[in-house]
Amino acid sequence: MNNLKFLPFAGTAALMLLAACASIGRPEGGPRDITPPHYVSSNPAPGSLNFKGNKISIFFDENVQLDNPASKVAISPAQTQQPNMTANGKKVEIELKDSLLPNTTYTIDLADAVKDLNEGNILDGFAIDFSTGSEIDTLAISGIVLQARNLEPAQGMLVGVYSGNADSAIHTLPFERIARTNQLGQFTIRNLKPGEYQVFALTDNNRDLHWDRTEDVAFHGRLISPSIGIMEVSDTIAPDSVVSRNLTRYLPDNLLLTWFNEEYKAQYLQTYKRDKRNIIHIEMAAPSDSLPELTIVTIGSQTNLRKPLLDVAVLERNATADTLDYWIYDRSIINSDTLLIETRYRRVDTLDNLVWQTDTLKFNMRSQKGKASIYKAKSLQEKIDSVRAKSDTIPIDTFALMQPETWLDLQLITESQHLNEPLLFTIDKPLDKTVENGLRLELCVDSVWSVVEPQPIIMKVDSFSRMHYKMDVNWISGGEYRLVVDSMAVVDIYGNYTKPDIMEFTAKKIEDYAAINFNISGAPDSVPAFVELLNGSDDPVRTKPVINGTVRFDYLVPGTYYARLFLDSNNDGQWTNGDMRLRRQPEDIYYFTKKLAMKKNWDRSESWDINALSIELQKPDDIKTNKPKPKAGEVPLKPDDESEEDYYDEFGSDSFGSNIYNNQQSRY
Repeated sequence: MNNLKFLPFAGTAALMLLAACASIGRPEGGPRDITPPHYVSSNPAPGSLNFKGNKISIFFDENVQLDNPASKVAISPAQTQQPNMTANGKKVEIELKDSLLPNTTYTIDLADAVKDLNEGNILDGFAIDFSTGSEIDTLAISGIVLQARNLEPAQGMLVGVYSGNADSAIHTLPFERIARTNQLGQFTIRNLKPGEYQVFALTDNNRDLHWDRTEDVAFHGRLISPSIGIMEVSDTIAPDSVVSRNLTRYLPDNLLLTWFNEEYKAQYLQTYKRDKRNIIHIEMAAPSDSLPELTIVTIGSQTNLRKPLLDVAVLERNATADTLDYWIYDRSIINSDTLLIETRYRRVDTLDNLVWQTDTLKFNMRSQKGKASIYKAKSLQEKIDSVRAKSDTIPIDTFALMQPETWLDLQLITESQHLNEPLLFTIDKPLDKTVENGLRLELCVDSVWSVVEPQPIIMKVDSFSRMHYKMDVNWISGGEYRLVVDSMAVVDIYGNYTKPDIMEFTAKKIEDYAAINFNISGAPDSVPAFVELLNGSDDPVRTKPVINGTVRFDYLVPGTYYARLFLDSNNDGQWTNGDMRLRRQPEDIYYFTKKLAMKKNWDRSESWDINALSIELQKPDDIKTNKPKPKAGEVPLKPDDESEEDYYDEFGSDSFGSNIYNNQQSRY
């Protein structure tokens, strides 16, 4: 898994405590109180041995309140019964419901749950410890938890450890020791014994202290052995006087966990209906890699049939095969009020295995006389014969006779064509055929319309649909185009066809676009990489591979963009999520730290060292969702105030008094 190069934390009981000081009142109209509460004393005292009670009382120098203690306070060893936690005046009291274990070190980690009553100043990172035996465990590990896909800090996420390396522990056993992440996603698990530990993070929605498949989860790829190290720091006590001192460092203090969600959904047949006579609609509860098998067994009074539905219908589906529309084109089946369809599909059993199951589904419709004709247009000869049967003297308007009961609706997707995109159009029912030269793309030059040569080929947008089509065109910048649609140019599976039409549109001008080129360093040569260009909502708008350390995006609509890179470890051309059963980490993500304001007719080049900043500092702040709440007296930074060239926010000193800015990270 991943490690940060350096992320300091408070490791011992001494570092867990904040220095006490006298509380002084301020006269009315004085400066606003921006300091958090200060610890005064507690029972038991920090580091106490042989503790036998079940109540912990903590006293502060001013009146305090608890903010969502059930979700923020972490008690180790983890408690099966939720303790009572209250704030009254200057005292916080915690009553444990579980019996205390013998010879065990306990940690009460209040995270950022404690704040003063008047101004809401938060005391962050506060914890105390005590032991029910004659010794107290003092090792600790710390790090940060980020969301794998977008590097959002994980706020209030549960982080826990198991001793040993049993793979099943996270599925069945409660964590042995726990902590909660703060607003920056940082965590510290305190009071560990020597040994080897697995480290996990999860949302624990049902509070059972282990992972269920629907919960967010992160894991470290290696066993962790906590230890103690010494770090020399320098203090300036006068302009020309620097004093060095040794600081105890509790290792590792640089763990990076990236959480993901497997997006697990139990597979089963969720919905089936026939709202329209010609469409059987089926929804599966989860994406599927196999299609159901549908067989018609009853049509009205006809029983014991074995007719595959796909013999009389066309399937329209989405890419994940969980939304299926069967467009029936057989008139006798459309007219039938009752259908029984045997459906064989895959679903999960009680052991979470995919198995085949067969159900017989009943589809009923109310009788609607005279409606069947909209699904099957009469042929031209049928219409002529019908008119002549009434009178031989009525003149026959051939074009009028050609009109179907329902025109096939053909629509262009856009009226302003981008130079880098195909011409896209849709029809409202599945296509059966196109007439040669029935659709023609024409270009206007000097007020004269001429057919584009070579004429572009009509192709399906994807293999799943017969209603979405495209034409790949070498567009001329600023060119005036039109799509000429002849009568009967496109015919659907019901015999309906298009009416004559002309759709005019203009291609964009090349000078209306911007372009950007990234020169990328720091990515491993052995792993393919892709860059995603993002909009202001942190969503990808374009994705391209990195080739020889560069990637270029042309034809950009002017506006503000951002960028992130992912390492395509499995070489499938897309970002891949993690998998707990396979112990597969999600693919690594890096952000370009600056926003990109792109203007018309502007070609921009940027150098991007993906390791120039530590991972937790890379994401630009104005597309970050989980931002730390400003402290009392602080004015939140507005995006308009931020420099494009120095866009990221320097957090400065963290809650433990050390600067974490510009830390490097190492991934393995």
